Amino acid sequence: MLGQVFWRPSLVLVIEPTAFCIPAGLMTARLSHVTSWLHIQDFEVDAGFAVGMLKTRAMRELIVALDRKSTSAFDRVSTISPKMMDRLAEKGFPRARSILFPNWVDTRQIFPTGSSSPLREELGIPRNAVVALYSGTMGRKQGLEILAEAAHLLAHTQSIQFVFCGDGTYREALASRSAQLPNVCWLPLQPIERLNDLMNLADIHLLPQCAGVADLVMPSKLTGILASGRPVVTTAAEGTQLAAAVEDCGVRVPAHDGKAFAKAIEQLAADTALRVRLGHNARRCAELSLDKENILLSIEQEFLRIVGADRSPTVLVDPERQPL
Repeated sequence: MLGQVFWRPSLVLVIEPTAFCIPAGLMTARLSHVTSWLHIQDFEVDAGFAVGMLKTRAMRELIVALDRKSTSAFDRVSTISPKMMDRLAEKGFPRARSILFPNWVDTRQIFPTGSSSPLREELGIPRNAVVALYSGTMGRKQGLEILAEAAHLLAHTQSIQFVFCGDGTYREALASRSAQLPNVCWLPLQPIERLNDLMNLADIHLLPQCAGVADLVMPSKLTGILASGRPVVTTAAEGTQLAAAVEDCGVRVPAHDGKAFAKAIEQLAADTALRVRLGHNARRCAELSLDKENILLSIEQEFLRIVGADRSPTVLVDPERQPL
């Protein structure tokens, strides 16, 4: 990072996670005499405490203080949802220097194909089976134990097939919990050229999340789910950003309620018309609010303006129009 000083960048952008990048990013910006910008995808420290990944109570105040101090050192801070913007303000960062920069999706790369995904045949899934798909990172903050519980509860339902795709620290535990279940099959991480095939494999997307990280993180995989034009079953408390994001696009149940999660999957699997309606709403949401070109153009304009003489922030996106 320090080597970048010699070509004099116009702006230094740091993306969290991981917070370990922050010191080098700040130092490079200071030595270059340019604007420093922190973009927060996850409130990493807060989420770590919420799910028990950070347990050192004696060090908590120090860690939280260091987190706030490092965040406040940036000239600009952006994050991905209105609720996370509120969280940033609660941490003491001035709203005048904070900017909403939501996640985006390339709606030309991920789109409903209108035909059966080739992955269905490769996995040997019957054409009349309803596929409930989880794909993405397999970590502790995702609350993935609910997937195995739902698969167990629906093991008697031959018309529903679970597919789990991804990798992470919780993958082995999830595989162990779902071992020997006839209604579960696994896929390895897929190459980017097969991403749309993967997203279209699902009749129902599954998006669990731990209750403790509500509004500390926002699942980045949601944008692809919506773009695929498929309904989603998620775990989110009422009033959270995730709950608002899936309204009219899927079914929301309480976190860690495996029975409610399984019931929602079963109900969607039995109602083709409802799946189609919710999937249509999801695709429309992606096209209107999450389009890659619109969001990146707005943030590019802000980058260019900062490099110029005017340094007062602008409102990039109206939070009232942003589902995420």
